[in-house]
Amino acid sequence: MAKKRRPQSAAAAPVGTSAGTAAAGSHPVVGARQPCPCGSGRRYKACHGRAAAQAATELVRRPFEGLPNESDWVAMRELVPAATARLTLKDGLPEGVPAVTLATVLPMAWPALRRDTGEVLLGLQNDTASGDISRDLADTLSRALAAEPGTPVDAGRAAPDGPRLQDLLDLNAPFEPEVHSGFEFWLDGDEQPAGEVAASLESANAAAIPTARLTGVEGAYWCEAPEKNHLRWVMTHPEERLLDALARLHAAGASALGEPGGASGAEGSRLVGSFRAHGLTVPVWDLPSEMTSEDCEKPAAAFAERLAEALSLTAPLTADERRARSGLTNRQVTLN
Repeated sequence: MAKKRRPQSAAAAPVGTSAGTAAAGSHPVVGARQPCPCGSGRRYKACHGRAAAQAATELVRRPFEGLPNESDWVAMRELVPAATARLTLKDGLPEGVPAVTLATVLPMAWPALRRDTGEVLLGLQNDTASGDISRDLADTLSRALAAEPGTPVDAGRAAPDGPRLQDLLDLNAPFEPEVHSGFEFWLDGDEQPAGEVAASLESANAAAIPTARLTGVEGAYWCEAPEKNHLRWVMTHPEERLLDALARLHAAGASALGEPGGASGAEGSRLVGSFRAHGLTVPVWDLPSEMTSEDCEKPAAAFAERLAEALSLTAPLTADERRARSGLTNRQVTLN
């Protein structure tokens, strides 16, 4: 998978639009230490380059907020090895583009690819140039729509005031990820991979962890690991309320999947902690190695009911619940 990086600092590179104009106005982009073209006599980085750099490096905490199925966007970005989802553009497809498909990752970690057929594939698990993944992806998508068929699209640097995915996509259209066992979706029909693409496909398939998306709840993904399986569930509830609710359930012995006491086929499941990814909290359960994704469906639905009840409570946490909450937060890992 493509290694992700944090937003770059102002020293990384001059920030500008694709037309070569500065983000903070109509002044051309120059080197950070060169005189600013505005004539102020100051260096560019201390003048018009400052606002451009700040806009490009400011982290957007929830870049996918407002998109349909935000939790699935986060899962595809951070948790799922191989998956695709069809995207619907707000203004319809341009002439010569039969479809636009979001993919977790593309060959050689290309940001995007325009197939020979004209279809556009947009890679989600890529380095981004700024702190706003949504704006960077929208820039890549716009350039891919205009690219020549049969060509990959390189990484670019979006204008700080450029469109975001929320501006380009139909927010009322369904977003339904399809999880794949491998990366054969890279290939077009009966196409046979060769060269770097073949090597990239073989390497990606070898590293992919078997993963499945639960159908009964939103944002939950089962994965198979050598010693024990896991359920990673991206939740859109406010983090503090969610941690309180999880702590209440944990202190009551009800944080495992299924009914308290191990009913619903979830014996041996255990809430072990959580991730924090793109502004959302992702609780993680250890599962018995024999527990499949189908086995998780009913237990996950039962847990969702208990969680909803716990989320509705407003009383202060008890001492046991505070200890449980402390344990959960101490084991929390931030992915982005």
